[in-house]
Amino acid sequence: MTARGSTVAGTMAAGLVRAAAELPAATLHEAAGKAGALPAGLGPVRPGMRLAGRALPVLSPPGDNLWLHRAIYTAEPGDVLVVGFGPGGDPRQHGHWGEVMAAAALRRGITGLVIDGGVRDAEALERRGFPTFAASLCIRGTTKDPDGRGAVGAPVRIGAVTVCRGDLVVADADGVVVLPAATAAAAVRAAQDREAAEQAIFARLAAGESTIDIYRLPAGGGQQ
Repeated sequence: MTARGSTVAGTMAAGLVRAAAELPAATLHEAAGKAGALPAGLGPVRPGMRLAGRALPVLSPPGDNLWLHRAIYTAEPGDVLVVGFGPGGDPRQHGHWGEVMAAAALRRGITGLVIDGGVRDAEALERRGFPTFAASLCIRGTTKDPDGRGAVGAPVRIGAVTVCRGDLVVADADGVVVLPAATAAAAVRAAQDREAAEQAIFARLAAGESTIDIYRLPAGGGQQ
C-alpha cells in the first residue's frame, strides 16, 4: 500500500455538512435506514465534543502512528480523519494521537478525528478545540515504522461499516455515524423531517397523551 490517497477534492457541499452538524448522530442513523453506525465503543474523549465533515479514511498498523502523520498532510480543509487498523495487536492499548498532532491538524483545517484505537492528551485536545472520538484513552506511545503497512484515502472498514473518502461523518455524545456521499443528502433531509416529527410528539406528550397511544403500541399487562 502507498501513502497516496485519492487526488480528487471532496465535493460534498458545505451547506450539507452544516445541516448535518445540526442533527443528532442517532437521528441520521435512523433516517438512513439504520445504516452507518460505527462500533459503540467509539466516543468523545471529553463531553460536549461533536463533529461533522468529509471522511478521509486511514489504515494504520496497531501501535504505530506514521500513517496518521502522513494523513494530516494529505487531508483537505473540512476533512475528518477516520482511522482503522490492520492486524498485529490491540490498537486500544496505544495512544496514537495527541496534542502535537492535533495542533498540526488544526493548522491544516482538519475538522476532527475518529479512531478505532487509543489516543492520549485528552484534556489538551479539549482545550485546543479538536473533536476527537476514540475507542480508548491510553498513555502508551507508538512507533513510526517506515515499512509499516497502511494507506491514506483507500476505503477502511470499521465494525460493519466501510468508510470511503468523501463520506459524511457525524459524531456526538451518542456515537459516530458514517454515510455514503451519494446518499448523504437524502439522509439529512429525512433526518430533518424526523426531528420535526419528534417536536410534534413532544407537544402531544405535553398535552397529556401517552407514548403507548402515540406510537399505537400494545398496552399489555392485562390492559384493554
